[in-house]
Amino acid sequence: MKIISVVGARPNFMKIAPFIKAIKTHNASSNIERIEHVLVHTGQHYDDRMSKAFFESLGIPEADINLGVGSGSHAEQVGKTMIEFEKVIRREKPDWVVVVGDVNATCACSITAKKENIKLAHIEAGLRSRDMTMPEEINRLVTDRLSDLLLTPDTMSSQNLISEGVQEDRVQFVGNIMIDTLEANRDKAMRLDVKEIIVRNLISENGQKTRVDSLSIDRLALLTMHRPSNVDEKVVFEPIVRFLTDELTRALPLFWIIHPRTKKQLQSFGLWDMVMATDNLFMVDPLGYHELLRLNMAASIMLTDSGGLQEECCVLGTPCLTLRWNTERPVTLREHGGASVLVGNYVDQIRDAFRETIEQQRSPVRPELWDGRTAERIVQALINANG
Repeated sequence: MKIISVVGARPNFMKIAPFIKAIKTHNASSNIERIEHVLVHTGQHYDDRMSKAFFESLGIPEADINLGVGSGSHAEQVGKTMIEFEKVIRREKPDWVVVVGDVNATCACSITAKKENIKLAHIEAGLRSRDMTMPEEINRLVTDRLSDLLLTPDTMSSQNLISEGVQEDRVQFVGNIMIDTLEANRDKAMRLDVKEIIVRNLISENGQKTRVDSLSIDRLALLTMHRPSNVDEKVVFEPIVRFLTDELTRALPLFWIIHPRTKKQLQSFGLWDMVMATDNLFMVDPLGYHELLRLNMAASIMLTDSGGLQEECCVLGTPCLTLRWNTERPVTLREHGGASVLVGNYVDQIRDAFRETIEQQRSPVRPELWDGRTAERIVQALINANG
């Protein structure tokens, strides 16, 4: 059996690492048919900090094929990817194409695979935010509609697919592959020093280095924020920033892991200097997987609009404020036993939730099959489906 798997952006990298490892384990230990695996990187994340470093730290082998798609609008990325991936499929002639997550590469390669009559499997199928303004939701819907094998991370996702009319024999609940990566790297991350991580990645402006050197980091808040709905309009973004600088930092030191898009918006809205001058707020460049995992382990509270961090907070027990009005991962919400609460981007709601959450203790929760063995189940599901 020959499989092509596709990665396009940083969220995919954490999900493909355990899948590749599970294939190697199968090939080394099984007497049945060997799996030939080809890894394709579309090049959607072309920055070394966001791509190469993740491959190295997670032990992902260098991609067999890099499509070199680069940046661009959604249409440009999807179009370029389809053109280049079609050539790969015709040359490699795989039995299966395996896509992960919900980035543009996921959608583009799914369409191309099916046009070439190649069987398609989707890891992380069935997630739904019900928000059609999110490009990721469009990618999920298209990919799931086309997939022959839908590999879901939780029972809610499986039910989403069944209710949409997907045949039950195409849906397989395998668990969350992101947690495979977390469990495989938990010990390595734990050995890292929190303060060292911060100092090494600190944006050294306005005396930040001096301020963090004298800081006792026994309790801390973490922030990641990059979605256009939060950062692209000043009328939305500035009140959030003012809450962070004027209120949150009075309660806890805040470490803001700054996305390039968010940094650009802070600068264009004239907020960068104010943020950099805030005493208890520290701006940190994008982190490697292990570094961010270690800070999440140490955090008293996480504020994020990232889906993957919602999942990590759930298993680690980090109280999490999700800066969105909806989530495709409802299993991570407190109402379903998780660690996260939706707070949107209205400051009053964020403030109230912060005051309530800051008093909460860690309470790790492990949804069904979030056990670190999802990749094994995925490989077995592909073998069964191929037979």
